[in-house]
Amino acid sequence: MSASEPLIDGHGRLISDLRVSVTDRCNFRCQYCMPAEGLPWLERADVLSFEEIARLVALFASLGVHDLRLTGGEPLVRRDFPRLLAMLAATEGLHEVAITTNGYLLERDAAALVAAGQRAGGAKLRFNVSVDSLQRDRFYALTRRDALAQVLRGLEMLAQFPQAHPIKVNAVALRGFTEDEVPAFVKLARTHPYEVRFIEFMPLDADRAWSSERVLSGAELHALIDALHPLEALEREPSATARVYRFADGRGRIGLISPVSEPFCSDCNRIRLTADGRLRTCLFSLRETDLRGPLRAGADDAELEQIIREAVWLKELKHHIGEQGFTQPERTMSAIGG
Repeated sequence: MSASEPLIDGHGRLISDLRVSVTDRCNFRCQYCMPAEGLPWLERADVLSFEEIARLVALFASLGVHDLRLTGGEPLVRRDFPRLLAMLAATEGLHEVAITTNGYLLERDAAALVAAGQRAGGAKLRFNVSVDSLQRDRFYALTRRDALAQVLRGLEMLAQFPQAHPIKVNAVALRGFTEDEVPAFVKLARTHPYEVRFIEFMPLDADRAWSSERVLSGAELHALIDALHPLEALEREPSATARVYRFADGRGRIGLISPVSEPFCSDCNRIRLTADGRLRTCLFSLRETDLRGPLRAGADDAELEQIIREAVWLKELKHHIGEQGFTQPERTMSAIGG
């Protein structure tokens, strides 16, 4: 597929990062995302097929998208997911393919995922593993699954593959909860080859229990960590979501993602595709653009490109969290894809 003019939104931002949700299903019930009883899942026929995902990813790549992140729900619950990964990682024009997973199935799938990336031989394969607590009882309380030991075994399995590094470990930061987790995560970052990243709690929970009082800010986390082991800031890469720090003695790195207290909307280069084929131009979009319908109706690439360009041109300037009139989107994080 020949390269076209790059994707640019109405604010002059170049779009180069696509997050694709491959399923809305998840085997966890994290409090900041889903209710204990779960959510109604999409019908199988409504979910994009591997071939449909591959076609759309190739089209986005021809428009200048070079970073792809595969999310869910939990992407590893999608049947035969390593085959999809191999298909997508071979896409011409992609530089990096990242997988965001809760790690529960990594013990089973790590080798197959790394092999799929190697077979493709193109894009660099990266992993982000969500671990919100390093204490079994607290992990259970937050995820509603007694799964910490299995997640940590999966992480260790993944770490055996040099091709999988650098591995990032993500923790959602909740006031009244994460403060007590900081020492253990700092130790993890300093003794294992993982970059630990804390992400501020965002208003995307199905229970609609989010409040600003529950947000433990990046600045507060920085102070807690720096008091344990001094930090040195690294230069922020353009469009990066995380502010990355290294420990002053050189032993490990920490990332702070602060979309609530320090929004990074001004150079946002990200768009999202939901499992049912809707294009979202912001995590907090109140509108979506249907790509599955035209795709299944026989639209050619030129027609799909026009639909994509028109949607991207209207990409939101910022997300408005904390401002008067902010409206939480109907879809939760599990249905959008992180």
